[in-house]
Amino acid sequence: QVQLVESGGGLVQAGGSLRLSCAASGTIFSINDMGWYRQAPGEQRELVAVITSGGSTNYANSVEGRFTIPRNNNKNTVYLEMNSLKPEDTAVYYCNAEIQPSWYASMNYWGKGTLVTVSS
Repeated sequence: QVQLVESGGGLVQAGGSLRLSCAASGTIFSINDMGWYRQAPGEQRELVAVITSGGSTNYANSVEGRFTIPRNNNKNTVYLEMNSLKPEDTAVYYCNAEIQPSWYASMNYWGKGTLVTVSS
């Protein structure tokens, strides 16, 4: 069974930095796209950043230039490095990954989320 486990959330002041981690574990044949989404109170979940297995990245306009999404394929881990944080970045951040548990199957997985709170 595949699991995504996030870590690294917490409370930070505006202008500060945080680094989130998401590790995939279980029976994994390969991992395709990995990404981060976030959901603020009363809002819909939105894409923050995504990285392909080849390293191509895409960012939401609201985080472009402040966040980066590196990935370590050897560790089945994706990170979200967040700089110049703003109060509007406050949300629960969810890891997402398209994972093949076997060569013939592909499924989309979600982590349970980690809370990021940015104080003004």
